[in-house]
Parts: sequence; C-alpha cells; structure tokens
Amino acid sequence: MMTARGRLRVLLGAAHGVGTTCAMLEEGRRLRDEGRDVVIAAAQAHSRSATDPGAWGLDVVPETAGRLDTDAVLTRRPDVALVDELAAADPPGSRHLRRWEDVEDLLAGGVDVISTLTIDRVESLSEVAWAITGVPPGGTVPDAVLRAADAVEVVDLAPAALQARLAAGLIGDPRSGGRAFQLDSLIALRELTLMWVADDADQELRRYRDRHGAARSRQIRERVVVALGDEGSAPSLLRRAARLVSGSAGAGPIGVHVSGQRNRPLEDPPALRRLAERLGGSLHEVVGDDVPGAIIDFARSVDATQIVVATAGRGPVGRVLRPGVGERVARRADGPDVHLVTGSGEPGGRLPRPAGMLGGSLRGAPGGALGGVRRLAGFALAVVAGPLLTWFLLADPAQDSTAVVALAFQLLVVVVALVGGIWPALCSAVGLGVTLDYFFTAPLRTFSISSISHLSTVVLCVAIAALVSLIVDRAARQTRAARRSAAESQLLQSVSGRVLGGQDAVRALVDQIRESFGMTRARLIRDGEEVASSSAALAGTASGRARAGQWRRSSLPVGEGARLELDGPALDASGQKLLPVITAQLATALDRADLSRAAASGKVRTALLSALGHDLRRPLASATAAVTGLRSAAGELTGTDRAELLETAAESLSALSGLIEDLVDVRRLETGALAVTMAAVDVEDVIGDALDEAGAGPDQVSLDVEPDLPVLGADAALLRRVLVNLLTNALRHSPGGVELSARRAGGTRVVGEGEGEDVGDVVELSVADHGPGIDPGRRAEIFMPFQRLGDDDNTTGLGLGLALSKGFVEGMGGTLEPEDTPGGGLTMVVSLYRWPGEDG
Repeated sequence: MMTARGRLRVLLGAAHGVGTTCAMLEEGRRLRDEGRDVVIAAAQAHSRSATDPGAWGLDVVPETAGRLDTDAVLTRRPDVALVDELAAADPPGSRHLRRWEDVEDLLAGGVDVISTLTIDRVESLSEVAWAITGVPPGGTVPDAVLRAADAVEVVDLAPAALQARLAAGLIGDPRSGGRAFQLDSLIALRELTLMWVADDADQELRRYRDRHGAARSRQIRERVVVALGDEGSAPSLLRRAARLVSGSAGAGPIGVHVSGQRNRPLEDPPALRRLAERLGGSLHEVVGDDVPGAIIDFARSVDATQIVVATAGRGPVGRVLRPGVGERVARRADGPDVHLVTGSGEPGGRLPRPAGMLGGSLRGAPGGALGGVRRLAGFALAVVAGPLLTWFLLADPAQDSTAVVALAFQLLVVVVALVGGIWPALCSAVGLGVTLDYFFTAPLRTFSISSISHLSTVVLCVAIAALVSLIVDRAARQTRAARRSAAESQLLQSVSGRVLGGQDAVRALVDQIRESFGMTRARLIRDGEEVASSSAALAGTASGRARAGQWRRSSLPVGEGARLELDGPALDASGQKLLPVITAQLATALDRADLSRAAASGKVRTALLSALGHDLRRPLASATAAVTGLRSAAGELTGTDRAELLETAAESLSALSGLIEDLVDVRRLETGALAVTMAAVDVEDVIGDALDEAGAGPDQVSLDVEPDLPVLGADAALLRRVLVNLLTNALRHSPGGVELSARRAGGTRVVGEGEGEDVGDVVELSVADHGPGIDPGRRAEIFMPFQRLGDDDNTTGLGLGLALSKGFVEGMGGTLEPEDTPGGGLTMVVSLYRWPGEDG
C-alpha cells in the first residue's frame, strides 16, 4: 500500500528572535496534548532555556553527527516531526547538503513536518536581505519548496519589540551583529516577509481560479490599468492612475496603448516607460483594431480592478452619435471599474508594446478592410438616406432631369462608400439604380427603359458607384496595412532596444513576446531546462477575439539548442512571418547573456590562475630546490646545511598547504559548511600567536592592549588566521609599521544560557595602517574573493584574505568593518563578544 505523503507547515519569521522556534515547540506540545505522536527531530536551543527542546516535555530523536537522523525518525514513524531551521546545512558526509532535503525524505515517508525559516533564507530574497542587513546569505531554501508547503504561517513581532528582546538578552543568535537588528533593517525585513506571503496568497488565488474556472471576485490588491491613446495627456493619465493606487497595497499604474488602424503611435515611448517605472508601474503596447476590446482584454489578463481612460468631454449628443474610446470601454467592461478622465494637455502620449492582441490584429477583420461598425453604419446610411433622397426628388414636380437625379444618387453612393466601404456602396448603387429606373426613367413606374440614353445613365450610375466603392475600400486596406507595418516596426524597435539595453534582456523579451502576440504563456527552454518564462492570468471566459478552438501550443527554434514554446491563439501568415524575426533577436539576447556570463567567469578565472601561478611558483620552486639539493649533494652536506634545506622545504610545503586551505575555506563559506568551534579565548594569547605566525617584530607592529580584557568567545584558530591576514595586508601597504590594539567597547549582546542570561561586553581588535587607504564607495569590494584593491600586480596572492576573514569573524558571531585611520590609511576593526559565564 502506497504511503500518503506528509504535510509540511513552515513558520516564517522576518528575523531571528521573533519566536519561530518557540511557536514550533508550542504547536508540538498542543498537538501532543490532542493525542498525536510528536517528536523533536531537530531543534536549536539558541543559547536560551526557553528554546531548549528538553524543557518542553516532548520526545526527542537525537541528531547524528550534527544532522537530522531521518532513518531514526522514519523508524519511529511519529505523526508529526518538529524540525528547526529548514535552511540549515548538513555536515560533510551526510546524505544531503541541506536540511530541507532531509525534510523531503520525511514527507515522502508519510511524516507531517513543522519547520521554521527566516525570510533571509528564502532563495529569491537572500540577496535582498543581505543588502538590508549586511549579513551574507547562508544556506537557503528554494522558493519552489516553500511555495509547495501545505501551509506557510507568519510569526510576527513588531520591530521595536524585537529590539527590546535584544536589549533584554532574549536573543542569542550571532546575526545580532552588523545592521541586522537596526530598526530600519527590521522594518524592511518585516515588509519583505509580509509582501512574500501576500504574493503567495495572490498566486494561490489565481491558481484556484484557473483550476475551477471561478468567477473573478473583487481583488484584494488594486491593479489599475491606464489606457493611453489619442485623447488626454499620457503623462497626466499615468500620474492620475498612480494617485489611485498610492494608498493601496497594489503596484503602480499599468499603462497600455493600442496600436492599430485608428491610432497614432505613442510620442516618446522611452520617456513614458521611464515615467511609468518611476511611478512603480510598467508600460505595455497592444496591437489591435478593436481598441476598447483590446484594452478590456488586457485589463482582464492582468487581473485589473480599475481602468483609467481619457474622454474628450463630448456633450450628450456627441457621446451618443460619436462615442469615444472611454465611453465604449465603460459600456463593454463588465469587471473592472472604469474611470473616465477628461483629457487635459495635448493628445498624444502613447505606449510601447506588449500585451495582448498583436496576433488578433494580424489576423485581420473579416469582410473587408473597414471594421464592422463602419460597415453597419454604411448599410444604415444606404437604407435611410436612399428613400429620403428619393422622396425629396419626387416631391419637386419641376425635377424631370434624369441626369440630375443620377448625379444625386451617385453622390449618395460615394458617401456610403466613404462611410461603410465596398459592400454597403454596391448594395446602395444597385438599389438606387433600380429606383432611378422605376421612378425617374420613362416609362415611369415600370422597370422597362424606352431609350438607350436612359439605359446608359442607369448603367453608368451603378458602374461609377461600384468603382468609387472599390477605390475607397482599397485605400482603407492600404491605410490599414501601413499602420500595421508601423506597429510592427515599433514592436521590432522596442525589441531591439531591449536586446541592447541592460540586464535580464532575455526575460524581458520573453515577457514582451507573450504580451505582444496575445499568448497566455511563453517559455524559453534550452537543453531541457527552462531559461525564462512568462504567464498571463487567464480570464474566466475566453476572449471574444480568440475562441477556444483557435488556441494551440506552438514551438519555434531559438538559436542552437533552444526553443520558444507559446500557448495561445493561432497567428495568421503575417504574425508567423513577424515572430521568427523577433525570436532571432531573442537568440541574440541569449547569446549576449551567455557571453556576459562567460566574460565574468573568465575574469575571475584569469585572476585566480594568475594569482595561483605566482603563489604556487614560489613555494614549489623553493621546495624543489631544497629537495634537489638534498638528493644531489647528500654526501657533501653538513648537518647544518641539511637542516636548513629541510627547513626551506617544510616552509614551502606549509605555504602550499595554506594556499589550498584558503581555497577550501572559501568553498566552505560559500556553501555554509564551515565548522566553527567556539571556546574561551584569551586575547593576549591569540595576539601573540598571530604576531609570531605573521613574522612581525616589535619594530613593525605597535601594540596597545587594554588591561583586564574579558575572555572572548571565539574559535582560536580562526581568530588567529584573521589577525594574521589583517597584519599581513597592513604591513604590505604600510611598510613604516602598523598599530594593533585591543580594547573594551560599549556594546552588549546575549551570550549566556539558563534563567540568568549573561550580557557580555564587546571587545574590539583593530589593525591600523598608514597606507593609501580605500575609497569609501569601494570598501564593500575588498571583502569579495579574488579582489586586490590597491595592488598593482598579480604578485600579492589570490585576494582571499579579507573575504575569508570576514566570513570567519561573522561565523564567530562578530563583525569586521573597515574604518579610516586618523592621518590617512585603513583600520580594520574586529568586534567579538565575551565568553559566557566570564566576569571579565
């Protein structure tokens, strides 16, 4: 019998200390009291008795070598397993790299899991959180794993309350260093958390509607579409729409312009796009002949709640006889609210191109070049005006000239042709010809014609009317083709601009292709993996322009090894001719992206190989020379010579070992697998060891160590390496000497356990040089691997020292910050905390 998959609940917090672990343990105890079998599979005490798993009276499955023992949990087969820190890293040699993969095994085994996570560990948001807090991202959880959870619940705490917890010693996490617990950082992280949850809820609602075909109820988040066209000032309309959403949780205004037979191109689309982006929105262009329909379809595709459209302010009669786009949108829109805004400023701003009906417009309108409304108007004019003109001519007894009547009828046919095109005009010409024969050609009131001249008049009248109708229809077709070509040219220009401009051009082009051709989904796939995708929300009913039977999936090649999959309405020959041109641009953008990545990778590889070449050459040459000397002159060497050669070989091999160790540690830092062994460390002892290892004598380093410093909580080996790196860098840039100082600072931090938690002093270790210093705007770069700011050649190592030092210090719960040295130079300040239980 197949085991049912377990359910995953994730307790999501904005920052460490909001109470996710306590909430998990409390929920576990509640479920146990309800009779369910609950075990603690992994939980961190976080240096507090309140989060000590043993204090909650729950069964514990012990961890094995620091990792979640999935085999033991599955053998125990509880109803619910509590797993803290979903993004935690498993130790080397484990079955998986990350704890969330262990959780997947538990879920597959039918065990329900309750876990915890902070927003900075969500993969797509880790770099955003890093920018907010200054804390590098550690292990992360893929967004797909989190979105696939059966429930994501926010454990929230006001930022001020969280700071109060920190001050009271109730948070014992290393991340309390840096900017992580500054008020602005906590507010930003809280906002990020709530936005992620709101977005997840919005996507879940869309998925439900798509699965069940549910009608679209009122949206929680306001989405305002502003239609830009011939009426109204486009910038004014965008700003008006931005004011409508300024007080809601929605995004900025979504501008849309319909390019087609009856619309002029937008004026200065790049400026309008920049304005829309500054207002927090976006700009799109749709190609279509039915302007109101295209606007409404686009609004539905983005789940708009409101449509803002300009109106020319016509009077009541004008709105009835000649309604504008705004009036027609208001009549036909059955979902979003429509705001009619009186046009102000000069007409013109119009929009760039993406969303929806390029394919529809390229399919064209059936039955001629003119639209259905104009054809109906032409037929109506022929039906109404023909009898009226006949009555008027019959009412004049003096009117007996067949030629004059024929000219009047020809004029009416020409007017009908101008209004409705060829078919209304031909019908009018035939009808008026018959009327001319019956009422105005002798013998009257019969369909017989007494003379050739009268017959010629009737035939010429019909022929001229038909000829004029054909000319008018042909002109309309040419106009339509010209405007469609202009719209296509504008689209290609926009696509070319995206290829040349900025980052992520591939994703932007995929979005634009989907929107421009009215597709519901577009996916770029290469070597079986999705490179970029774009999807539109489907309306509850099919678009009036794209019936269900016309929708299909198509696939087009994009360069070598890639293809573009499109789901949506079928395109006619014009659309199929244009699409390959755009996919060629997409292939170019894909190649540019590959070249950019290769160039960036090449720069790092060149820097690495250059530095490796030098750093490996020196110790290898020394070791080789020493070993060669021992072998070639073994019988001639004195004991002293032999000892010196052995010492040279040992030092060289030690340097090689240090180089390899640095490279391995960089990898460990990147994967979050660096092991940190915290213990009590005497400041003076570690400073002495660092000075010895760096080979710095009293004439090079000036010491200033404050007496009676507390014992630090640190990893002695890592701290020594940090100080050696800092001293080596400082001496290289300041040959005249450097200052190394250690003093007690004023900050405090939770480090203790039990009921009476200790609050420890901060100790700052500073290494100051008097070299050229670093530009404040580039200080963040010095902590990146393979960076050697201020070095003029490739003979100064791999540029890993400061990157490793920062990672080591933060792994010990401290901070490493650069400061200016008074009088010029750079000072590196290491801040660490007192070991728990020490009086200092």
